[in-house]
Amino acid sequence: MAITKGAKKAIRSSANKRVFNIRTTRTLNEEVKTFRTHIKEGKKKEAEQQIPSLYKAIDKAAKKGIIKQNTAARKKSRLAKSLAAVS
Repeated sequence: MAITKGAKKAIRSSANKRVFNIRTTRTLNEEVKTFRTHIKEGKKKEAEQQIPSLYKAIDKAAKKGIIKQNTAARKKSRLAKSLAAVS
């Protein structure tokens, strides 16, 4: 249990940040999942149309510190490679 005023504020602050982090993580995971579904089903056109929103979600997560910059770059690279493999 927090005793000092600063510690109480830190608990409130971290609770608010948690909500935003969960929202961003959920958006990222949903975008990746739908993209992979399109790839698996062979729907290249739908996957290509989803690329901008997918990259946006990855970049936002990286900017907010939810994932690291290198992780974001690796995800984008691997997803682009999986799109190129579909023919």
